[in-house]
Amino acid sequence: MRDSNREWVFAERPDGEPDMDSFELRESDVPSPKHGEVLVRVRYLSVDPYMRGRMRDAESYAEPWTVGDPMEGAVVGEVVESKTDAYEAGDLVTGNGTWADYSVLDADEVAPVDPSVASPEAYLGVLGMPGRTAYFGLLDIGEPKPGDTVVVSGAAGAVGSVVGQIAKLNGCRVVGFAGTDEKVEWLTEDLGFDAAINYDDVDDYRSALDDAAPGGVDVYFDNVGGPITDAVFTKLNLDARVAVCGQIAHYNDESVPSGPRKLPQLIAARARVQGLLVGDYAPRFAEASEQLAEWVATGEITHRETVVDGLENAPDAFLGLFSGDNIGKQVVGVSEPGGE
Repeated sequence: MRDSNREWVFAERPDGEPDMDSFELRESDVPSPKHGEVLVRVRYLSVDPYMRGRMRDAESYAEPWTVGDPMEGAVVGEVVESKTDAYEAGDLVTGNGTWADYSVLDADEVAPVDPSVASPEAYLGVLGMPGRTAYFGLLDIGEPKPGDTVVVSGAAGAVGSVVGQIAKLNGCRVVGFAGTDEKVEWLTEDLGFDAAINYDDVDDYRSALDDAAPGGVDVYFDNVGGPITDAVFTKLNLDARVAVCGQIAHYNDESVPSGPRKLPQLIAARARVQGLLVGDYAPRFAEASEQLAEWVATGEITHRETVVDGLENAPDAFLGLFSGDNIGKQVVGVSEPGGE
């Protein structure tokens, strides 16, 4: 166990796209848990697009960070000190912690990690918040039916890759948008998507959709926004369902972008558009976790994590989300300086 604790703090609110000026690595004493808490040695930490919203000094569904506060997010860690009967030293757990070597977690808000089901980092992806987001967003909002065509933007990311696989398990035709040929190949060859579109190689998204989804779109799971969403809305079938999960194309915008007006396209299709916050489904998290773990254990759902090594590289891992560096879930592997 280290004598000190490295921890990233939020140093400066960005204008537009964030850079390294928004982060500062500080060193302090290793924290001590209080009654009902556990101290964990962080093994993996999650970086997620929603964190960009927490950098704004504006009211949102996630409380804004205060400058000087530690960077927070989901972590997987090994318990090194426990002030609860629920966990003991050596247990692997996941919960909300900080970008640090050591983090104190509320024992009532952590869950055990079972490496026999999946690798520990998967508990930040398919078996964590992204997996639950895909599960509830597609099944409750998208309501997929056998024979439906489901289109997913950001399909090679942590959420989108799970959405597409659940849609296939429900008998749907699945089309994904992704940003590289490698991602397109992963979607179609490994995950079973029926078609995938490399949006960096396509000038006309509507024409690409005519080829990939000739029968139109019954369910659209939107992780991106922007021109892809503009194109998909023109292809919505009667009674289509749209789950709006993320809008990463706009997260760094300093003003509201203008674009095609989408609402008229919903009238003839009688389409339904609904925003998605996975926290609304908290009472049902156990349901999703159990089903996702079963699908992973049986191989019906495949997962992939892009692991950026080193706590010192956590900001780079976060910034990489906006340039599409990751395939599957982007996580940071935390190790002692020089390795363990």
